[in-house]
Amino acid sequence: MPALLAVAAHPDDIEFVMGGTMLLLQQRGWDLHYMNLADGRRGSTQLSPDQCAQTRLREAQAAAEVLGATFHPPIGRDFELAYTTEMVQRVAAVVRQSKATIVLTHAPTDYMEDHEVTCRLAVSAAFAHGMPNLETIPPQPPYFEPVTVYHAQPHGNRTPTGERVHPDYWVDTLSVIDRKRTALECHRSQHEWLDQSQGMSSYVQTMLELSSEAGRLSGKWLHAEGWRRREHWGFCGPNDDPLRAALADVVVKGRSRDA
Repeated sequence: MPALLAVAAHPDDIEFVMGGTMLLLQQRGWDLHYMNLADGRRGSTQLSPDQCAQTRLREAQAAAEVLGATFHPPIGRDFELAYTTEMVQRVAAVVRQSKATIVLTHAPTDYMEDHEVTCRLAVSAAFAHGMPNLETIPPQPPYFEPVTVYHAQPHGNRTPTGERVHPDYWVDTLSVIDRKRTALECHRSQHEWLDQSQGMSSYVQTMLELSSEAGRLSGKWLHAEGWRRREHWGFCGPNDDPLRAALADVVVKGRSRDA
């Protein structure tokens, strides 16, 4: 059974931009793995940091169950994620444990630093999946099958300075949008926080609006998630594209890389 590992920064990030694609792959027999690097402890105006982290851990576990994914616990705290050897070793251990064929992660350039650091950690961990001389924490043996890395769309489908980001292709997520919504609704603690901190009066409605915007940008779908495939060097073969191959019936091409 092929495996997919989703690596995001905070509890609820996976549900916002990756959950639909994960559900489609699960329907096609893929083994799903779910990991948020930060524990979410700073995402509240009412709970203490420890209370918030405990609450968000339970919410993320419930969301992973809705998605049918194996849950991997966080390894750091919000705003304390950093590109260090130890962090790479910890994420690499999960990559090796999952034996992922596909790693999904954030866009390299996104609206907050935790997302960008998570992206770097996920990419390096995937690169090191077959590197025996990189010891992981805890120890996990390397594996040598190819790994392909894909970057989700940044928040709002734009860079932090407003440039539009066009993916390689859009995936039709209409058939799984209700289940994606159910997974996001597990993160109940975020309703007030996202309203006060980022102006998301309803975080679920915000997800649906972003999903609908992606659908419009695709020129074909009502709801969509966009993906960019990372270049193959050190990861996989030059023509490997397992996400597109697995979802060929629900994919429409985005902007050409040579455009």
